[in-house]
Amino acid sequence: MKRASRFLAPIVGLVVFFVVWEAFVRVFDIRPFVLAKPSDIVHYLIRFADDYFRASLITFKHAALGFAISVVVALAIGAGMASSTFFEQATQPVLTLIAVTPFAAYIASVKIGLGLFSDKPVVFIVALVCLPAFAFASADGMRSADPSSRELLASVDASRWEVLWHLRLPSALPSLFTAAKYNTGLALIVAYLAEGGTGGLGEIGARAIAGNQGDRLWAAIFSMAILGTICLVLLNLLQRAVMGWHASQRSQMS
Repeated sequence: MKRASRFLAPIVGLVVFFVVWEAFVRVFDIRPFVLAKPSDIVHYLIRFADDYFRASLITFKHAALGFAISVVVALAIGAGMASSTFFEQATQPVLTLIAVTPFAAYIASVKIGLGLFSDKPVVFIVALVCLPAFAFASADGMRSADPSSRELLASVDASRWEVLWHLRLPSALPSLFTAAKYNTGLALIVAYLAEGGTGGLGEIGARAIAGNQGDRLWAAIFSMAILGTICLVLLNLLQRAVMGWHASQRSQMS
């Protein structure tokens, strides 16, 4: 019964949400460019399914590459922050500066520097914007490693790499997955806003705005929502597979 309700509840919630949305647009006769009806958006997506599918793959590629690069770089930075107070104090202001600076302000500069119509600036900006959350999460997680386990590894002269692999990384996984769920949406948003000229959903959305095409714009937004949902579902499945030993995952499976 619990498993059935776990799948049924989201479906019911989405159905109610879209019914209310449809009724709201119809009752108040809202212009399509401001807010299109879900039925019209779905109809438009079906008509141009191939175009939006290809664009979604491009946007996913940009977001996934930047996401992966930020994870790798953040793990190295987080390990240093967890091991050295000086390194942490020197790094925190830089990460904070990256986090609080609006990325939309420097998208144009990065694209001019790395290539206006290439994938490089999009991937770079995604990786840069996602970096602070992953770095802080990995540092806090690695620092929270069980003290008795650290003493045990020290007693057998475990190397720094062994301590990192067998203790610090597993300890950081819960906070890393929490940051990943936040960064999944952020990576897609950044990719969308930065990928003009690359054929992704962001380019479709920008052209739709320029041409005052409401159906085309809302179809791109819908595609982004579907893409983000799929990414989050895959991330949750990965979390369950990797963290099956953790209490939070065991309680969900029971």
